[in-house]
Amino acid sequence: MTGFITALAEHAFLRQAVLAGLLASVACGIVGTYVVTRRITVIAGSLAHTVLGGMGAAYYLRAAQGWQWLHPLHGAVAAALLGAGLIGLVRARSREREDTVISALWAVGMAVGVFFLFKTPGYKADLITYLFGNIVMVDPVALRLLIGLDLVILLLVLVFYNPLLAVCFDEEFARLRGVRVGWLYTLLLMLIALTIVTLVYVVGIVMVIALVTLPASVAGLFVRRLWPTMVLAAALSSVLTVAGLGISYGADLPAGATIVLLTGLVYATAQLAAGLGRRRP
Repeated sequence: MTGFITALAEHAFLRQAVLAGLLASVACGIVGTYVVTRRITVIAGSLAHTVLGGMGAAYYLRAAQGWQWLHPLHGAVAAALLGAGLIGLVRARSREREDTVISALWAVGMAVGVFFLFKTPGYKADLITYLFGNIVMVDPVALRLLIGLDLVILLLVLVFYNPLLAVCFDEEFARLRGVRVGWLYTLLLMLIALTIVTLVYVVGIVMVIALVTLPASVAGLFVRRLWPTMVLAAALSSVLTVAGLGISYGADLPAGATIVLLTGLVYATAQLAAGLGRRRP
């Protein structure tokens, strides 16, 4: 880790990577707490894979059609929000089973991404890095977008904290109290969608669900109230992201996979310690 700290002072790309990890951890801790509390991990996984379709389309338009202003993360935001809106709409107004739509979005989103990847001329390494993460490749455009996404997430959570709290813990009671449950549930899905986009560079689409759920699950073992869980989960995610980045830099390992493995190790250790604690007389 000493070499990593020294390299931070010398290389701008490493400082950008750390900043990207910290920005993603803020969204991850806040929204991941909602995901774990509401038990909608499968929906988060579906939205994560839907993102690839939007990124593929944006990448194709940029490379084949000359839309140089279009960043793949713009496509990711559009696809994630569209997927969240569709799931919320089906849940509220359609007779179609919600799990069918979730599965369809999961598969179709990936298929659309593969289709545009195939149609895009030239070398296509960028989209592969989005699948598995490459935090050291984050650029200033992506950093500005991550900052904007974090601000949107923080603003929405501050404004709708109490209604979202009611929807997460007791949806039926919230409905009886006149809370617009359907609209708030869709808003929650959109927050999840934006969070997934912030994590694309850090751990990639394939492993994003680990960083959304595991830090919040560990935090939930130590605190019970929602907002302290968010704070602890964000702090834990920040530490794990920076530590994983430092380990991967020193050992020449893939950053995303290292971060996820470290997070999984902490989760397993915390669960084991909690289990042993419950067994004591």
